[in-house]
Amino acid sequence: MFTGLIESVCTVSSASGGSKGMKLQLKLDKEAKTGDSIAINGVCLTVSRFASGATEFDVSGETVAKTNIKNLRSGSPVNIERAMSVNDRFGGHFVQGHIDSTGKVKKIEKKGDFWQFTFEGSEDIKELLIPKGSIAVDGVSLTIAEVGDKSFSTAIIPTTFENTIFKYYKIGDSVNLETDILCRIVRKQLENILPSKNLTIDKLKNLGF
Repeated sequence: MFTGLIESVCTVSSASGGSKGMKLQLKLDKEAKTGDSIAINGVCLTVSRFASGATEFDVSGETVAKTNIKNLRSGSPVNIERAMSVNDRFGGHFVQGHIDSTGKVKKIEKKGDFWQFTFEGSEDIKELLIPKGSIAVDGVSLTIAEVGDKSFSTAIIPTTFENTIFKYYKIGDSVNLETDILCRIVRKQLENILPSKNLTIDKLKNLGF
């Protein structure tokens, strides 16, 4: 379990393999041991070994296919968060490290000392995007400001911008998206108990919600 509060930005030492699986090595600047869970750009990976001063992770073919890990190269910066311990303060939201889909950076706007980022998501997550709800973008816990047809925007404070890979984003860059687990659970339960399996906002209103 993670919080979406990034601990540091680290650099990829090497990335090898292909669609069936990859080996990823990082210059990790945090204490870790074999078997630890670490979120890399929001993807929960397990420390497999240490080699030549780098921390190595094995990445399954499914993870390669469904996340932006496949785009990483030597020198790529990545967001890092170690799994939270039981005595940590909980400052973000419940982040599992299980990516729903990838999206793209659609627009970047500077607004005073802040930035507004607009991301394009997939059809799969459209119904899980809720204004003032939570979402993790490359592992960063964010609050959704506005929701479009298949897009959403969020305000980025200077601290988040400077201490994550947000400062490196360009239009069209691929990002990992994980929707709020609480929203997913509620939606699934409503689909199970309501007469219609195709749940929409209009149908919920008609049913009195």
